[in-house]
Amino acid sequence: MLRNVLIMVVVLSFFNCKEKKNQVLTTLSAEDIIKKAIEVAGGNLFDHSQIDFDFRDIHYTAIRDNGKFQLQRHFKDSLSQIKDVLSNTGFERFSNGEKVQLADSTASKYSNSVNSVHYFSVLPYGLDGKAVHKEDLGITDIKGKAYHKIKVTFSEDGGGEDFEDEYIYWIGKDSFTMDYLAYSFKENDGSQGFRFRQAYNERLISRLRFADYDNYKPETSNIKFADMDELFNANKLQLLSKIELKNIEVKALN
Repeated sequence: MLRNVLIMVVVLSFFNCKEKKNQVLTTLSAEDIIKKAIEVAGGNLFDHSQIDFDFRDIHYTAIRDNGKFQLQRHFKDSLSQIKDVLSNTGFERFSNGEKVQLADSTASKYSNSVNSVHYFSVLPYGLDGKAVHKEDLGITDIKGKAYHKIKVTFSEDGGGEDFEDEYIYWIGKDSFTMDYLAYSFKENDGSQGFRFRQAYNERLISRLRFADYDNYKPETSNIKFADMDELFNANKLQLLSKIELKNIEVKALN
């Protein structure tokens, strides 16, 4: 009898510990989930790196070191070699090595374009910034896999020109890889636009995770942004384009 009681105590203790463990796993905050996703993608290795890649026949270079950054874009127009540089001190354009004077509105447009490519190239890195606000939308299922669904918005101060855009990131419940993302934005005509991206060709280069993406749009704009994953599961999104980073090179900075 005593032996049976002891066995029952051990069994109950085991399930109690397992239940507590599961509670810990399911009560991670949105901040914790994003931090874990950044860690899985390479973490602070991004903070001291030079990353070069080509995107749609344009060359990009990102230099990050101890909080200082330079986000560059290099291409050739019909007349000259152009170099755009977005850094801690602002935006500059150079033509054949000579600085070009730009109207504020033009500089803002170019700066936003450069920043956008670099921003998406290293996601989820950067989502732990001070201007980033995160909301846990719970656990959801995409194509048979469980994901943390995290909504992200930005403060006006430090959130960039498009701070009003909204994002959702799907982080693997067990893997903590960012396999899907969606964002809402204003079209040129003022209407609401939506995009949904599915990661593929995921690879580690010098211990940093990179991915390409299938870029989808909904069949109609009359949708709820939070339902993008459901539309994808129901095959109600149209493939718009592919986002492919080529010739990626990573150099660690000491």
